[in-house]
Parts: sequence; structure tokens; C-alpha cells
Amino acid sequence: MEPTEKRTVRVQILGQVYSIVTLDDPREVEELAHQVDDLMNSIARKLPNADSTRIAVLSCLHLADRLQTQEKDLSGLKERVDQKSQHFRLLLEQALHDRELPKQN
Repeated sequence: MEPTEKRTVRVQILGQVYSIVTLDDPREVEELAHQVDDLMNSIARKLPNADSTRIAVLSCLHLADRLQTQEKDLSGLKERVDQKSQHFRLLLEQALHDRELPKQN
């Protein structure tokens, strides 16, 4: 496996320029930064007297809430998949069992 190259990406969030070192695709980092910038600017428009720290904290809380919701949804999906897998396993076992029974004339 080849060593991954570090790249520096310059992004702007809430009027501040940041240099971010990444091993990922720089376009992905730019897209994430754009989403964070949009969120922070949205909050700043709603709270015009808030300082950047307050806006950042509120943005973090919003993102944490979204993450928690996604984790709950994922957990629910995993549970449903486990239940379906168990159901299909039982159906398969029953089908195999039925196939093994001797036929009666």
C-alpha cells in the first residue's frame, strides 16, 4: 500500500480562512467546509448580535443533534436487518427441514 499524501486545503468559514491538512480528497473537505459555512451563516443571520464563538457552539450543537438522530436511525435499521435476517434464517431452516422429510405415498 502506497503512503497517502497529505494535502493542505484552504477554506473559508464565516469570513475566516483556514488551512486544513487532510489525507482525504480535498474536494470533500471543501464541500464539508461549505456546508459548515452555510450553517454558521444561517445561524449568524438569525442572531445578528452573536459573536463567532456563540455561532460556532450553536453550529456544533446543531450538528451533534443531526449526528445523534442519524445514529438512532442507523441503530433502528440495524435492528430491523437483524430481525429480518433471523426471520429468513428460520425460513431457510424450515425449508431445508421440509426437504429432508421422507415423502409419503
